[in-house]
Amino acid sequence: MAYLKPPWFTVKVFNKIAMATGVSGTETLTVTARASGQEQRIPVITVEVDGTRYLVSTRGESQWVRNVRANPVVTLDTKVGSARFTAAEVPVAERGPVLAAYRVKAGKTVDGYFAKLPELADHPVFGLEPV
Repeated sequence: MAYLKPPWFTVKVFNKIAMATGVSGTETLTVTARASGQEQRIPVITVEVDGTRYLVSTRGESQWVRNVRANPVVTLDTKVGSARFTAAEVPVAERGPVLAAYRVKAGKTVDGYFAKLPELADHPVFGLEPV
């Protein structure tokens, strides 16, 4: 599976700013690391399609994706509060409408990821159900 590793600046600086401020509509995803059991926090942008909320990995097979597959109960922190969800991976054949809606919501910021990873299978998508 493809993966675009984020640069140092993104990991060490931008992600912290995004989680603290909610810039560009980001929310903070908290997952349990599959090996250490420690919490992993990452900024994400969720999108709603047909009444279901979705997580999208623009960078492909990231660590948070692997962690969600191993431990599907996640927490999303927003400006208005925190909520727990169970994440279920969406089959590749059903990702198109979610990815299209995500690209509209996230804007030009994500165009480069989709240019480098053009296939639907390159972008894991998870539907979120409240716990």
